Amino acid sequence: MRITGGQATGRILAVPKGLDVRPTPDRVKQAVFNSLGDRVLGARVLELFAGTGALSLECLSRGAAQGVCVEKAERHAQAIRRNLAATKAGGAGLEVRVQDVFVALTQLAAAARLFDLVLADPPYGEKNVGHRSRSLAQKLLDDPHLPRLLTTEGIFVLGHTKRDTLTIPPAWRELKVLKHGDSVMKLLVVAGPATPSDPPVEIPGPPLD
Repeated sequence: MRITGGQATGRILAVPKGLDVRPTPDRVKQAVFNSLGDRVLGARVLELFAGTGALSLECLSRGAAQGVCVEKAERHAQAIRRNLAATKAGGAGLEVRVQDVFVALTQLAAAARLFDLVLADPPYGEKNVGHRSRSLAQKLLDDPHLPRLLTTEGIFVLGHTKRDTLTIPPAWRELKVLKHGDSVMKLLVVAGPATPSDPPVEIPGPPLD
């Protein structure tokens, strides 16, 4: 796994041993950032279920102003710090929070923190047939604090497996879906009252499949 764009292009990222980390594939990651384009420049970024920190480090490499990584496991947080040192991608601009994601969301919302990009590719959920998804991806969509963390034009990038059928709550509006193999990446914005004068939001870039 490596950085796919920006000043740290090609830098290899360390991945902790074990089955509890599932890095976002480079091809999927590159497609997401091709779709985001210049929205990354100068952005304030929040990465949830950060694992190796690959998504936030990619943002910093591509010109984001600052990032926050939330990762519950101290061992994985140490890997994020090592990867930050190895990539030299905006070292002073990355905050690593070692805590539960949903606790962090509550605290960040209470502190009135705002982000231009929120990225999450959590552990995959099980196939759901005949019932609403119970996955971490669905829990993020359902969390009432998360929409409050995005700026007016902010984007939420959410990864999940195609076997996990998510329900999009009224708080969110889906802009684009990228698919590759078993991976699905949704680009969403906070839903607001639609009016005839609202221009459509377009996210460029081809689908993965």
